[in-house]
Amino acid sequence: MAKNGKAGSKSVSVKQATLDLLRGFGIKRVFGNPGSTELPFLSDWPDDIDYVLALQEASAVGMADGYAQATRNAGFVNLHSAAGVGNALGNIYTAHRNQTPLVITAGQQARSILPLQAFLYAERASEFPRPYVKYSVEPARAEDVPAAIARAYHTAMQPPCGPTFVSIPIDDWTHATAPVEARKISRELGPEPEAMKTLVAALNASKHPVLVVGPGVDRAGAVDLMVRVAEKAKASVWVSPFSARCSFPERHPQFAGFLHASPGQLSDALCTHDLVVVIGAPVFTFHVEGHASIFDGGTAIFQITDDPDAAAVTPVGASIVATMKPALSALLDMLPASKRATPKGRTLPPAPKAVDPLPVEFLLHSLSEAMPEGASLVEEVPSHRPAMQKFMPMRGQDSFYTMSSGGLGYSLPAAVGMALGKPNSRTVCLIGDGSAMYSFQALWTAAQRKLPLTVVVINNSGYGAMRSFSQVMQVRNVPGLELPGIDFVKLAEGMGCEAVRVTKAAELSEALKRGLSARGASLIEVVVDSAVPLLYAQKN
Repeated sequence: MAKNGKAGSKSVSVKQATLDLLRGFGIKRVFGNPGSTELPFLSDWPDDIDYVLALQEASAVGMADGYAQATRNAGFVNLHSAAGVGNALGNIYTAHRNQTPLVITAGQQARSILPLQAFLYAERASEFPRPYVKYSVEPARAEDVPAAIARAYHTAMQPPCGPTFVSIPIDDWTHATAPVEARKISRELGPEPEAMKTLVAALNASKHPVLVVGPGVDRAGAVDLMVRVAEKAKASVWVSPFSARCSFPERHPQFAGFLHASPGQLSDALCTHDLVVVIGAPVFTFHVEGHASIFDGGTAIFQITDDPDAAAVTPVGASIVATMKPALSALLDMLPASKRATPKGRTLPPAPKAVDPLPVEFLLHSLSEAMPEGASLVEEVPSHRPAMQKFMPMRGQDSFYTMSSGGLGYSLPAAVGMALGKPNSRTVCLIGDGSAMYSFQALWTAAQRKLPLTVVVINNSGYGAMRSFSQVMQVRNVPGLELPGIDFVKLAEGMGCEAVRVTKAAELSEALKRGLSARGASLIEVVVDSAVPLLYAQKN
């Protein structure tokens, strides 16, 4: 019997075994940009698996990432040898930071000419995407390819999820192999009972506890559980720094706001609490230097995470390694009803006024009011995120997505993948002019497929986040921060997409109404006031 194959099973080609595996794993789409080393895999492509063409490999990975998050199943990507993997590395890193399950395959030259350093061969192919994949291999034999892909899928889907990589020589696909079964593997990990008892006792004794929720809660589909725990504990709820998902309804009366990635500002926000429980997030993600007084010992800190590495680097307190649903379910069952007064959450600011030049706050508030029920927002506006958090409160589960990496070029292709995975609701991509130019070609795929996607480009003619950082860091005369003269309407129309430019507040309402109700993909370019936002206060 071949390894991982069925005893007595009839041999099939490596390609057929792989396609049957994809069907068994419920993978209905493959994302890619074809190259010569992938043609044997793509030949006579079956009708029941949709090949999603991206015009560049980074877009292929970004689309697969968004699709995987929408469907909660691994995205399957087919890249072109070393050059294609190189193009895709930025979004592979983002998938790693997003903890998105992806199975990434790449073509390799024929085994017979690999010793000759043939054109398009990948030297040490499995090392190229490391350390940002959970598993990486170029199988030793052609007949081992299906088993490697099966392992890659199971590894990608095991929490903490992430991308995996398999390099496949061009001549492997026609070799004979035994079929590989698409097995079922459990993915939930329960918490240690004694550790949970200690946490429950601490919560019960606390006078002023706070819950810090991160993207792991939404990834696990556990937002409703999180709300029930918060309400039973009568604890304030903050969002962890740079959270890429919405793990708590942002209009909930216990919702306190968003923690800064500055050690000083984060510590100030939490200093009045005697107990901090971080759920589904690191402790903590910082962006700038400074003293984190929260770690000085005056506040007890607990963490619940499905990521053992995140638990290992937590500097203080106790960490419980478990997946979110069993951990939150146990916490809800064990926690006694609190006699504390229910804490008050944040107060939302008043609606911004319609003035010209158009303030970004007015755009964000107007977009929030106009978005259809059940719509999802995919965001890449780093300089306007604080304003977005004030004027666009998210509903909770499956409502908000962004990149955890800080690398641009993710959100537009991810929004395309999201729209593919959620065909019955509207996906909105909110993106800056600088960010949009990293992967603008992804819009072509949305236009070709008439996806329910609306792209809102905030055009402030430059890299707003870098303008802000140059002020915070007190550096002057920095080149390359201005982006004048980009016409996003013409670019979108060239991709086959309906588009409009808004330059005045009075034009915005009608443009949003039309764009959000378009039958296919649409783009709205909004020219806003170029005033530099302040991302960090002086205290770091």
